[in-house]
Amino acid sequence: MVLIYGIKDKPHFAKILLFALQQLLAIMAATIAVPAIIGHGLSASAALFGAGIGTFVYLLFTRSSSPVFLGSSFAFIGSMFSAFAGASTLGLAESAGYWGLIIGALMAGLVYVIIAIAVRFCGVEWINKLMPPVIIGPTVSIIGLSLSSNAIGDLMKTSAEGGSSYVALICGLATLAVTMLFSTYGKKIGKLIPFILGILAGYFLASLFALAGHATDNASLIVINYDALKALDFSRLSGYFSFPKFTFLQGGTDGLAAINGKYILTLFTAYVPVAFVVFAEHLADHKNLSAIVEKDLLVEPGLTRTLLGDGIGSIAGAFFGGCPNTTYGESIGCVAITRNASTVSIWGCAIICVIFSLISPLVAFLETIPSCVMGGVCIALYGFIAVSGLKMFQKVDLNKNKNLFVASVIFITGVGGMVVSFGAVEIRTVACALILGILTNVMLGKEE
Repeated sequence: MVLIYGIKDKPHFAKILLFALQQLLAIMAATIAVPAIIGHGLSASAALFGAGIGTFVYLLFTRSSSPVFLGSSFAFIGSMFSAFAGASTLGLAESAGYWGLIIGALMAGLVYVIIAIAVRFCGVEWINKLMPPVIIGPTVSIIGLSLSSNAIGDLMKTSAEGGSSYVALICGLATLAVTMLFSTYGKKIGKLIPFILGILAGYFLASLFALAGHATDNASLIVINYDALKALDFSRLSGYFSFPKFTFLQGGTDGLAAINGKYILTLFTAYVPVAFVVFAEHLADHKNLSAIVEKDLLVEPGLTRTLLGDGIGSIAGAFFGGCPNTTYGESIGCVAITRNASTVSIWGCAIICVIFSLISPLVAFLETIPSCVMGGVCIALYGFIAVSGLKMFQKVDLNKNKNLFVASVIFITGVGGMVVSFGAVEIRTVACALILGILTNVMLGKEE
């Protein structure tokens, strides 16, 4: 792939701002979805702040050599629920649950640190042998395909009660169409910011439908919800600026004092096994990104640095936002489509995340972007991830039965959505596909 901007390139300030905003829009929906799913007072603004801080850490550890954003990890949702459930079961105050989120992320981050130390002394060749293209290519494709149901679900989802799924579909498809047209035929800056233009077009169309719906008293035309903007009180300072509900502040000293050995053991069983699963996704993401930028990121900046950045970035993110972070496929897809791999853009996105989390109207505006509009964008993002995996896979010799079986196992278990649970530990689709692919490859050995 011919990049317009390489990893170390520095575009003009105006372009950096646009690229950073585009990255934000690409990762925003998933990042703020996790606290919404968990509840317990976790806020979208705190998640954005934590994601920004976590990305700062990652970029520092990788010496600004890996162009990917860290956002809230869906893999740890079950673990986060367990943190609050465990506190309740043991009779601890809910405030202890907030510290449980931080301690759990600390444990998961330490797993990354330990693996990073092992890689530092043993190198990465064993990883390349363990996960050759016949494994990593289909796995990367599965990352995109496993998210496809989310994109399609959002595409026809309304953000307002009574809204028609068909109106949502029109807005989502319009967003996708504008994104594709600008990405393919756009000139100059238009080709570099197709997501921004697509989201703005979808938002505008949804607003036009809403105006028509209010004028005709037809609720089915209204698929956008402006409640977040309406709730702003500009007579108060909080209507303009407000500090997010940081996790460590919600926990307080009372919550920290309530932590005991049984609760720590509960957190260990909930977080540590999942960390090993997410490690596999970390490898797949960086293999995919390496193929896009045509540079082996496992060598430079090196897997040790990417793991340390991801692990410690997760700890930092959870301290503020409660959510462990992970490298985002949406961010990688954005790099692939726009051909902009400049890490300056990622720095800009992290800064904007932190700033936006403090400015109430901006957070409110982001929350009003309809689900259907984000669904249209995500079709392109997730699709590019899937196709990137197929590109990595295209040089594999499929005349060999061994390769056919390995790829078949990964694709079928991944597309089928295989999930395996062991108590509170859940091995999700991508990890299941990867593990079974590795086991199949090892079992069949070297084909004659």
